Amino acid sequence: MQGTARHAHEHVSDLDTTLDFVNTLEYCSTRTHEEYGGVHEGLRTPADAFSWLLARHLLHEDKAPPADDWAALGRVREVRAAFRELVDASVEERTPTPESIETVNELLGSRQVPAIEATADGVRLSHRHIAPPVDEALAGLADALVTKLASDAAERFRVCANDACRWAFYDESRAGRRRWCDMTTCGNRAKAARHRDRAKVDDAPAAGSAN
Repeated sequence: MQGTARHAHEHVSDLDTTLDFVNTLEYCSTRTHEEYGGVHEGLRTPADAFSWLLARHLLHEDKAPPADDWAALGRVREVRAAFRELVDASVEERTPTPESIETVNELLGSRQVPAIEATADGVRLSHRHIAPPVDEALAGLADALVTKLASDAAERFRVCANDACRWAFYDESRAGRRRWCDMTTCGNRAKAARHRDRAKVDDAPAAGSAN
């Protein structure tokens, strides 16, 4: 009997995947995407969004909405914005907006419910679908995020200190003092900028010196 076996398709993700989803909208001032207010939109079409979810096994291929379902894309972006607001609020040590709380709570109610199904020699644990496929997929992304945000570890959420990046990430460093999404990119750029600023100060003529 397989009463304790886990079903192979669980529709859940880890925190890294959820933050990758949040970062599909990049607040990168070095790029010009005027139609999105100066940011880079990684999910520009419904097909982009559904492909992203399919690639991470959060959505059944035969349940994916039509490629022209712009309403479903709007839902994906709405949830992404709510996730981002929760992260930003944690970083800024403030209360998230009521709208973001409502969106995520509604989403959590879309999770599949446990169910058993018959096998040749007994039953196995499976699940039943109770919500639209896209909402179920997004609910799989929500679990890891809300679990961490509701724990003592919420203080480890970060937004890259590079104002031209603002990538959301989770600080797993031992000291818990990480400021940059990646030291080899944003961190090095910040170091270079500080070096240039110091050089300008060193090269500036002393106050009151003769011309």
